[in-house]
Amino acid sequence: MGNSPQRPILITGAGRRIGLALAHHFLSLQQPVIASYRCEYPSIEGLREAGAICIQADFSDDEGILAFAEQVKSITGGLRAIIHNASAWMAEKPGTPPGDTLSCMLQIHVHAPYLLNHALCDLLRGHGHAASDIIHFTDYVVERGSEKHIAYAASKAALDNMTRSFARKLAPEVKVNAIAPSLILFNEEDDADYRQKALNKSLMKIAPGEKEIIDLTDYLLTSCYVTGRTFGVDGGRALC
Repeated sequence: MGNSPQRPILITGAGRRIGLALAHHFLSLQQPVIASYRCEYPSIEGLREAGAICIQADFSDDEGILAFAEQVKSITGGLRAIIHNASAWMAEKPGTPPGDTLSCMLQIHVHAPYLLNHALCDLLRGHGHAASDIIHFTDYVVERGSEKHIAYAASKAALDNMTRSFARKLAPEVKVNAIAPSLILFNEEDDADYRQKALNKSLMKIAPGEKEIIDLTDYLLTSCYVTGRTFGVDGGRALC
């Protein structure tokens, strides 16, 4: 058993921001990583150089999702975890039919994790009690709603609910939890006024950076008991 190869962690949307930070974190621990990405960034080559298996994937339709799952199955016979980080942020806006916005948000935040969990669950099972994990990245707006991003909030709420359903389905071999972040880090183009307004929306008044998410992810992966829960990482924003 001690000589068995480590099962890789699959991270979707690993080309930027939190997904990229998680991938490099696990690689630094000599943990194999399979990373999906939509567009080729310089960061993807960096992941390859660090040892990750990077697969370009199109989650805009179900065929692309299932094709990606088949690629994963052709690479490995087991997975340590699936971290569903792939996301898109689309607002309702004039000129775009609301149905198109909703379909897009549901495709990336609901169809992709739903189909991948079903297609890849056998790679997570069979390794012992609480030996594997699924982590869904949802959002703070699941609790609050959003007048400008209604479809986005609704799709993330569906993903949050799936956390509990898959936890019931896959226990006790696979733990399934969700992380619901608010402000974690800024974009480079965010100006000072925007940053201050965003900071003022939480009790803690900071953008903590990726380490806050990495530490929580490490905890969830090492726990043998926590499943079916959503963990808010929002600096107390819900209390403001």
